[in-house]
Amino acid sequence: MTLPGPLMGVLWAKTIPEVTYVIVQGEPLLAEPEGQGPIGIDARFALLALVAGLLCGVAGYLAGGRGDDVALLLGLAVGGGAAAFLAWKTGHLIGLEEFQDAVRTARDGTTVTGVADLRAKGVLVFWALPAVATYGILELILRRLPAGDRGEAGAGEADEVAGDEFDLQSAPAGRDVDGREP
Repeated sequence: MTLPGPLMGVLWAKTIPEVTYVIVQGEPLLAEPEGQGPIGIDARFALLALVAGLLCGVAGYLAGGRGDDVALLLGLAVGGGAAAFLAWKTGHLIGLEEFQDAVRTARDGTTVTGVADLRAKGVLVFWALPAVATYGILELILRRLPAGDRGEAGAGEADEVAGDEFDLQSAPAGRDVDGREP
């Protein structure tokens, strides 16, 4: 689950919109703080993480079976969070050194192009949440049979307890259901 995280980080860093910074007293400040660039970076990450989460949820459902659902859901949740974190950090590192060098050597008023970074850290759940939700929705829609149940009558059916028949019909007054005892 975590392995695609760095790959998504590279994809995210290569597809972000350009964000321009102005150097003021040696610090980079957004040239257009409310422009499309900073919002587009977060939105691109959210979209990529959402798609990855949906795919991981489907893969988890197809790979899993009854009996290990809790472990599988924990893996989807924790692995999705870790994958999103790795994607963010990997994407942010791409071009970071060049950006920092440009900021260090630039004079006040100079503009430099920034690197991928999340401002809305809440989008980090956009991998784990859809993965778990997709698994749950598929479980509800497709309703897998319990482990070992292939549709034939046996232990676990509605009229059986511990493999023995348990008749739930009401007995006529004064006799049992089979009519053998008064």
